[in-house]
Amino acid sequence: MSKLLVINASSTPCEKSYTKGLTDLFLKYYQELNPHDEVIYLNLNNEKMAGITLTTANAVTYWNQEDAHKYIQQLKDVDKVVVTSPMNNFNISGLMKNYLDHVLLANETFSYKYSKKGEAIGLLPHLKVQIITTQGAPFGWYTWGNHTENLKGTWEFVGAKVNTPILLAGTKLPPLNQMSPSEAALTLEEQIKKGAREF
Repeated sequence: MSKLLVINASSTPCEKSYTKGLTDLFLKYYQELNPHDEVIYLNLNNEKMAGITLTTANAVTYWNQEDAHKYIQQLKDVDKVVVTSPMNNFNISGLMKNYLDHVLLANETFSYKYSKKGEAIGLLPHLKVQIITTQGAPFGWYTWGNHTENLKGTWEFVGAKVNTPILLAGTKLPPLNQMSPSEAALTLEEQIKKGAREF
């Protein structure tokens, strides 16, 4: 039995969230294959930490027990993580950025000790990560704003094994913008089933 952490970094209301539609479908197939796994939900909208941005005013106290170390420990205590984020202004959501800023801590989730020059050693090699992302524009419109690859590289940096990411692109345009989130998710059903099997 594995422990699975699901991180929701979308600020869109659930009923309108394409990211949630994808995640719900992925978890449906995943739980059919792994009915005994424990699923833990972390909705960043409900976490004070996810609203705290790193500034010069809080740089000394930013990585504290309540806002950083407890979330780092959570990552150490689970086996798998589903990371969900829409594209906001050509990047990962602010919620996800604040979360990552809190958990990307030297000597906790990565280290330069004993590493080769210019390389880090990830300290979370036990983790398997599934990234689920959405964006309003079709894939490739903003080559400089690939939030999915940003997330993939970040989790690989801490040593995690990243499953093939699932991206639903073009949600602001027909036909996806005329579908409900659950209907839109079905357009990637085979990819989602494959991801659930491999995860």
